[in-house]
Amino acid sequence: MKRGKMYKEASRKIDRGRLYETDEALQLLKDVASAKFDETVEVHIKLGVDPRHADQQVRGTVSLPHGTGKERKVLVFAKGEKAKEAETAGADYVGAEELAEKIQQGWLDFDVAVATPDMMSVVGKLGKILGPRGLMPNPKAGTVTFEIERTVKELKAGRIEYRVDKNANIHVPIGKVSFDIEKLRENLGVFAEALIRAKPPAAKGQYIRSITVCSTMSPGIKINPLALTAINK
Repeated sequence: MKRGKMYKEASRKIDRGRLYETDEALQLLKDVASAKFDETVEVHIKLGVDPRHADQQVRGTVSLPHGTGKERKVLVFAKGEKAKEAETAGADYVGAEELAEKIQQGWLDFDVAVATPDMMSVVGKLGKILGPRGLMPNPKAGTVTFEIERTVKELKAGRIEYRVDKNANIHVPIGKVSFDIEKLRENLGVFAEALIRAKPPAAKGQYIRSITVCSTMSPGIKINPLALTAINK
């Protein structure tokens, strides 16, 4: 794979064989970021689970104390009082059948969809469109719920969903390069706490195998896995 000049320059500043401590890694990440836009800071974690087994799935949501730095457009499928609740909470789009029809025609200008349980007969028909894009409301992700006000406010404030992929990896955003070290560390710490709580009882051996942080355009920087369990301390 061909790499640009800035990426190569950043790579020379990173010791790829070293496990950095958390603050050191985050500071280095800020130092090597060179894009002209505010890059997203991502965390990629390898878990000691076998996702082929149902009892070793890792999935959940967590509200980051400082958000992700990205404004999220929230769509809510609801009617009546729940629709009014969604509008009051700050949802960008609220509706029912008319929204479903619009999506079937190709409109997808939103980042996350929420639905009340009674609307799933309408939303279920959109599975082939929303599912592959990760936009389908799901009870496990907390996006099929009657608690519309709380859910919309949390999503707007920076609630993220995490889910282990088929290779036992988790990928999540924890902020922007413009965030200071303290905010990035606190976001990472809250996510780490949620991830550790979500450890399946069936998982054996070392749970956190590796941690890598990077920005949108930068190389990865490896963090000592032991730092993840101690970061909140």
